[in-house]
Amino acid sequence: MEPRLAKRMLAASTEITRVALSADDPDAVLPLVVRRAAELAEADLGLVTVRTDDGRVAVEATYGAPSATGPLADPVGTVLSSRSAAARVARSGVPVVVDDLIDDPLTAPYVPPSLRVYGPFAVAPFGTRERRLGALAVYRRRGASTFTRVAVDVLTSFAAQAGLALVLAEGSTARQRIAVYQERERIARDLHDVIVQRLYAAGVQLEVLERRLSGRLDGTDADRLSETMGQIDQAIAEVRATARTLRSADPEASAQAPALDESMRSEVRIAGELLGRPAKLDLSGDLTDVPVAVADHARAALREALSNVVRHSGARSVLVRVRRSDRGLRLQVVDDGCGIPRDVSKRGLRNMEERATAAGGQCAITSSPDSGTTITWEVPLG
Repeated sequence: MEPRLAKRMLAASTEITRVALSADDPDAVLPLVVRRAAELAEADLGLVTVRTDDGRVAVEATYGAPSATGPLADPVGTVLSSRSAAARVARSGVPVVVDDLIDDPLTAPYVPPSLRVYGPFAVAPFGTRERRLGALAVYRRRGASTFTRVAVDVLTSFAAQAGLALVLAEGSTARQRIAVYQERERIARDLHDVIVQRLYAAGVQLEVLERRLSGRLDGTDADRLSETMGQIDQAIAEVRATARTLRSADPEASAQAPALDESMRSEVRIAGELLGRPAKLDLSGDLTDVPVAVADHARAALREALSNVVRHSGARSVLVRVRRSDRGLRLQVVDDGCGIPRDVSKRGLRNMEERATAAGGQCAITSSPDSGTTITWEVPLG
């Protein structure tokens, strides 16, 4: 390879690498790749094709030189046959060169109408041996000189280096996205497991205070206290919504539940503090592989059950049993209080039942003034 051509190829490869590694979307670099390839090969048209799941290739980017035959229909989006030269090169990694697209039996049956005005044709594998992205093809108008061996070698080397740059860029971008997702997950977990719990504890304490002061507050103070509790409930709902948004931003979020056992311990500890006596937790089984959606339902169910105990039961003892088995997750909250009063809103209990149903499970509640209340919430784990 003559020094001038080698220098041009090195400059083009360096440019592609720099742009690819600095771009947010590596695919946005493809138009530059195909342009530089066409210039190096002194071609009238360049195409980048990428592999599809069914063995074919699709045109992703194109560049027409000022000398290109035109005007042509835009080939971007065109899907080429799995038997086309570009598809075979993308699979095999072996470049192909023909003197005329229309006359050569290797290419003639698979040339789309928009490309039949071209003759000399060369195509090289695009990507790496381990990650074959597709193929990089160049064309010259009919009647032009064919691609020399040197031109094909230049195209093949450039396609390999540009493909490697894009593979590296994809990896770098993926790592950056993973870091962002992990940070969002950490923030969401802190919001859900720390901030929400503290707001919840403050709201319960205010509700207990409201009951103790019942009849001793004038109307204005009672309304202000009630309004404050409503604002806390609204804040909890907004923080939970924010946490859900942070987590849902990751389409490939981890299927692992974030520290469900620690969340359970924290909920039980807060309930004990509010009751004025420790609540007991009996936890068995590994909770680390509980899916995120089920873990979120379980946290909310436990919080709701303990909230009812703190607010209404007057219980002297509370036992929380959590069992993770091959069959599923079973959560049970047992107290020795006065049972569930008839005049208490059942909204929280309905929420627990709805969460169990959403996870494919069930929630059973037994309650009496003599024996207290037992809530059993269980869901299967596939």
